Amino acid sequence: MVDDVSTRVVVTATAGPLSATTADAVRTLAQRAAAVDGVAPLSEQPLLWLTDVEAPAVHLQATLAGSLVGYAQLDTGSQTRVKAELVVDPAHRRTGVGRALLARATTETRVVDGRELRVWAHGDLPAARAFALSAGMGVVRELLQMRIDLTARPSREPTLPPGVTVRTFRPGADEDAWRRVNSRAFAHHPEQGRMTSADLHAREAEDWFDPQGFLLVERDGKLLGSVWTKVHPAGEHGPERVGEIYVVGVDPDAQGLGLGRALTALGLDHLTTVGLTAAILYTDADNTVAVHTYERAGFVRAGADVMFGLDTKSSPRDVTMGI
Repeated sequence: MVDDVSTRVVVTATAGPLSATTADAVRTLAQRAAAVDGVAPLSEQPLLWLTDVEAPAVHLQATLAGSLVGYAQLDTGSQTRVKAELVVDPAHRRTGVGRALLARATTETRVVDGRELRVWAHGDLPAARAFALSAGMGVVRELLQMRIDLTARPSREPTLPPGVTVRTFRPGADEDAWRRVNSRAFAHHPEQGRMTSADLHAREAEDWFDPQGFLLVERDGKLLGSVWTKVHPAGEHGPERVGEIYVVGVDPDAQGLGLGRALTALGLDHLTTVGLTAAILYTDADNTVAVHTYERAGFVRAGADVMFGLDTKSSPRDVTMGI
């Protein structure tokens, strides 16, 4: 018989940054879950927001007898939708901790009338599917991870339009121009289009940031687009280091020139040059144009993250499976 600790677990909500000690405890919890599941339960943004004083986040901590057994972060930057990511300690799964976090997330979402709750599940694991189904949630978005074997990619010079040149990003000088183009390129994207100056600077402060892998294309001194690459250490996406086409953005005024294809090729060339044999990227499954473009470039589907939707007008049903 499964011990239901949901009546003994305490879930607290904190707006604003967590203390360094609590943030470290959340990271450790996420690492334990990743070691068991083979996929990180929290994406980059929630981890950066743990101690961000400007982040529009609410932190939910589930404790049992004073020990952290679960965590959820709510992105409350929208008046119409709350996006959540959560993790439960593998030793305390199937005991009601996930249910307690989801119930509190629902309560926090209802603070704004009519606001909807969305929950990410990274890796689309069977346990997460079962958890969502038991809670009455359905899939509302799918984010594909696509992967390419760089050793099998044919070598060819990217073709740029006449007058277009390439250079590397200059920290301290290019942030404003890049954010302007990025916000225009991703005006309708639910995450990328919202990147703030603080978000950008937080990424520049990360160990993985390398301006040599952040390439800008411009004409007559005007920024037209960019490709930003990232290198993941061994263990994050397999036994070896893996590159990522992190962001490709083209100003709407420059679309139709083939810059997206050229920028992707430039990014892959850079990742090959630094000695990597594989690269990944993420794209929405319903963006069929992008998916087909990447498939033509040699990418194949390697995994998916899914977002589940919950009707916040009713309470989540009891959950006895999954997280």
